[in-house]
Amino acid sequence: MGFIELSDLTKTFGETIAVDHIDLDIEKAELLTMLGPSGCGKTTTLRMIAGFIKPDSGEISVGGEVLSSPEKSIHVPPSKREMGMVFQSFAIWPHMTVFDNVAYGLRIKRLPKDEIERQVRQALEMVRLEGLQKRYPSQLSGGQQQRVCLARSLVRRPRVLLLDEPLANLDAKLREEMRFELKRLQRETGITTVYVTHDQAEAMVLSDRIAVMEKGTIHQLDAPTNIYEKPKTKFVGDFIGLSNFIPGKITATTNGTAVVSSQRGHVIHCRISEKMEKDKEVLVLVRPEDIEIYRSRQQLSNLFRAKVVECAYLGNSRDYRFDMDRQRVRVQSPSSVVLKDGEEAYLHFNPERCVAISA
Repeated sequence: MGFIELSDLTKTFGETIAVDHIDLDIEKAELLTMLGPSGCGKTTTLRMIAGFIKPDSGEISVGGEVLSSPEKSIHVPPSKREMGMVFQSFAIWPHMTVFDNVAYGLRIKRLPKDEIERQVRQALEMVRLEGLQKRYPSQLSGGQQQRVCLARSLVRRPRVLLLDEPLANLDAKLREEMRFELKRLQRETGITTVYVTHDQAEAMVLSDRIAVMEKGTIHQLDAPTNIYEKPKTKFVGDFIGLSNFIPGKITATTNGTAVVSSQRGHVIHCRISEKMEKDKEVLVLVRPEDIEIYRSRQQLSNLFRAKVVECAYLGNSRDYRFDMDRQRVRVQSPSSVVLKDGEEAYLHFNPERCVAISA
């Protein structure tokens, strides 16, 4: 049993199924990211946890307390759920100072003035905004405004923190910095956190586990390394990172490995992500950065002759497209590996880095 439990949760809007009978347990002090494209159901799920949207069926509980259950006629309002939420938009009051924005929720609780000052000071120190109490939002950068939102949520000491694409409105460099700040904050506070994003880099940096969603369902719930290295479906492998998919059929399996005969006649040795039988139709996934380029034939398995179709220079690497017997293969190599269009070479697919997934 998790600290947050979603059981058979469903939500529809008209004929559109936004969330389709999902089950999800989130551990106490865990940071779980719900990752997927627009319309996959991740924000709807988050807003059901927050209480802003009522599920059509299923149950939501936190710490053993049922917060939403249509079957039991239970729906605890958002204000009673002891949750903090940070949205994509900064949503801070422009006419209030940083201090007053953060103190607002405490004043509603009618806490003593000295207690409010102490808690606001602590919250601002956590988000590294000490010394900016008297500034107005217009005097802050985008990153500082988002930190005010975080401080306003944290100062209430919520048992759950919900983050809905909080870095989407920041520039690329600031987004990268804030990822590490959010991770630091979550580790220091130990607050159970649910984070929604479509940005795979954010998910990989921040998460203890990632739930990859599509069309209202969870394709895979796993640690970031397993999501990347052992995807269970083509959608997961394609959505996370760059991928080559080579269709084929299993000809032999042993001890978690397989031999696959591709549609172009290549014999590929690889790992398998789950139990698979001989003659099963599969896709062999191999990441562009896991393919080595040789100018001459080597005594290696998974070595295939190919021809350069095009190349893009990226500074620290080169992004090649090869034709391998009418199979297009993308390869990312060090920038020191220089090949001309039309030049032939040998591609080595490391068997330890190739994985067969169900077609």
